Amino acid sequence: MLSSRLNSFVVANPKRCIGCKACEVACAVTHCDRQALTVGAMDIPVIPRLYLVKTAEVTMPVQCHHCEDAPCANVCPIGAITQTNNSITINEEICVGCKTCSLACPFGAIDLVPQYKQGQEVIQNALKIKTDEGLVDKAHLIASKCDLCSTSEQGPACVEACPQQALEVFSPIKEKKSRNEEAALMLLDSVKKFLG
Repeated sequence: MLSSRLNSFVVANPKRCIGCKACEVACAVTHCDRQALTVGAMDIPVIPRLYLVKTAEVTMPVQCHHCEDAPCANVCPIGAITQTNNSITINEEICVGCKTCSLACPFGAIDLVPQYKQGQEVIQNALKIKTDEGLVDKAHLIASKCDLCSTSEQGPACVEACPQQALEVFSPIKEKKSRNEEAALMLLDSVKKFLG
């Protein structure tokens, strides 16, 4: 029996994706510190937690699969990545930006981005950057990836925003139940035909 704690994730149908980036915009707006209905109302840069890939062969967003044995969590030296509410999450408050999780992710779904609080970029306490103009403040970089819009009651904003319905939340538990029901109905038809 499948565990009821299996992680869900957003899956993309590349046959439907048109590369409009509505998913990226919706993601960035949803994760903005303050209420913003559009990108224009945001007080931080647009930083999505999924990445639209466009090649000659495919156009589709790539994002975290919330792996059951998450390589990113397994390599995080400070334990900033954990399973919470059937998804893999990053505790941004303790992330040190070591990039180890980014190297371990088989999907390339983790990026390092500047941390923002209340519309302001968080600056590191001591580390500075040496430039031709002298020492300047260095932004505090943190790991960032899809969190299934954990703070939204509607679920992942990318799914809701996609005009082509190219994205959907894949739930292993629901999928197994659906496939079991389909198999039972097919078996029932076969039995009826056999028994005449």
